[in-house]
Amino acid sequence: MMNQRSNRRDFLKKGSLAGFGMLLSGSSLVQAGKAPSEKLNIGCVGTQNRASSNIGGVRGQNIVAICDVDQNYLNRRHRDFPKANKYNDYRKLVDQKDIDAIVVSTPDHMHAPATGAALRSGRHAYCEKPLAHTVHEARVIAGLAKKHKRATQLGTQIHAGGNYRRVVEIIQSGAIGDVIESHVWVGKSWSAGDRPAPAPTPAHIHFDLWLGPARERKYHPNLLPANWRKWWEFGGGTLGDMGCHHMDLSHWALKLRHPVAVSTKGPPVHAEGCPSGLHVTLEYPARGKLPPVQLHWYDSGKHRYLFKKHNLPNWGDGTLFVGTKGVMLASYGGYKLLPEADFKGYRPPVKSIPDSIGHYNEWIQACKTGSPTTCNFDYSGALTEAVLLGNVAYRVGKRLEWDGEKCEVTNSKAANSLVRKEYRKGWEV
Repeated sequence: MMNQRSNRRDFLKKGSLAGFGMLLSGSSLVQAGKAPSEKLNIGCVGTQNRASSNIGGVRGQNIVAICDVDQNYLNRRHRDFPKANKYNDYRKLVDQKDIDAIVVSTPDHMHAPATGAALRSGRHAYCEKPLAHTVHEARVIAGLAKKHKRATQLGTQIHAGGNYRRVVEIIQSGAIGDVIESHVWVGKSWSAGDRPAPAPTPAHIHFDLWLGPARERKYHPNLLPANWRKWWEFGGGTLGDMGCHHMDLSHWALKLRHPVAVSTKGPPVHAEGCPSGLHVTLEYPARGKLPPVQLHWYDSGKHRYLFKKHNLPNWGDGTLFVGTKGVMLASYGGYKLLPEADFKGYRPPVKSIPDSIGHYNEWIQACKTGSPTTCNFDYSGALTEAVLLGNVAYRVGKRLEWDGEKCEVTNSKAANSLVRKEYRKGWEV
C-alpha cells in the first residue's frame, strides 16, 4: 500500500480523472494567493450538529468567522475559536474581507443562497449535501463555481473512501458486463403530515434569519434543530437527505449525469410534509458505448423484493448493480460479486483511481493550489439535480420527461413550477 505522502503526490499529478466532471483551472492558484503551507482563513455558516463535523474537517486552518441563527450554538462554538468574529446573518459574514473560503452547513433551503453569496464574493466554497433545495438552484450554483473558478466540494464525505473507488474500478472494468439497472436503498425515513401548531420563538433563536428565503411563518419547535428535513419548504425528506450520499456511487461508476425521464411510486402526496416509502425510477440514456440504465431509489423497506429476486444477503443501506454477466452488491464499507460461483477466484483490476488525501483535505488543497476535488459542484450539481427531480416527480404524480440541457420538464408545467421557487426579497440566489 502506498503511504499518505505518495498518495497525495500521485493525486495532485492527475489533472483529470474520468467521471470527476469539471476540474479547477490552474488560475485558482493565483486567485487564492496562498502557498500550500499557508493556512486558509475560513468562515463557517452553521456551527453545531452536521456543522460540527464540517468544522472539525477544516479546523486545522484559521477559523476567522462563525455564523449561526441559534445564539446558544454560536456562543458555544465561539469558545473553541475565541478570535473568530460572530454573526447571526451569513450575509454579514460574507462581507468580512479577510475570508478565503466559506463552509456552508445549514438547512437545505439555505444552501444555495449562502453558497451563491460565497462564490459571487470570490470565495472558495464547501457545501453540505444536497447542493441546493431546487433543481434550478443546483444549476445556478454549479454555474457560479465555473464562472468564478473557485475550489468547491460537496459534503458527500464517503466519496473519498477507498471502497467506493474500488467499486467504481470494478464496475468500469466490465466485471459484471453492461450495467442496465442500479438499485439504491436506505432504511431511515424523514416524513411528516400536517404542520404542528405554532409556539413562541425562543429568545436565543433568530427565526426570521433561519427562514431566510422561505415565506414568513410562525416558529414551531418541530423544525429545529433537525426535523426541518420533513417539510418541503425547508428540506427534501429522506431522498433529499440521503440521496446524494447513496446515489453518488451509481453516478460515479456508471458515468451518469442527466436523466431523460423520472417516475415514482409512493403514498398520497401531502402539501407540506415529505413522504415515507418512496420508490423513484430515473432513466438515463446511453453514454458512448454504455447502454441506457435505470437508477432506482427506495426508502423504508421498499427494496426488499430485491433480496429474493437476486438471492442477496440482507444488507442494510446499499447499492445493487445489475449487469449482463452478474450483479454487484455494495455499501459504504464493502462489496460482493454474485453469483459467488461465477466469481470464484476473481481478481479486481489494478487501481486506477488514486486514494484520496481526505475529503476535506482535497478541498483545502484545491483552495491553495487549484488541484482537483472529486465532488466539485459540476459533478455534484448534476447529482443533486437528479436527486431533487425524484421529489418533483413524486409531488406532481406523473412520469416526467426531462431536458437536462435546458433544465426543464417538457411535459408538465406543474413540475416546472417546482424546479424553481420564489424567494423573499434580499434572499435571492
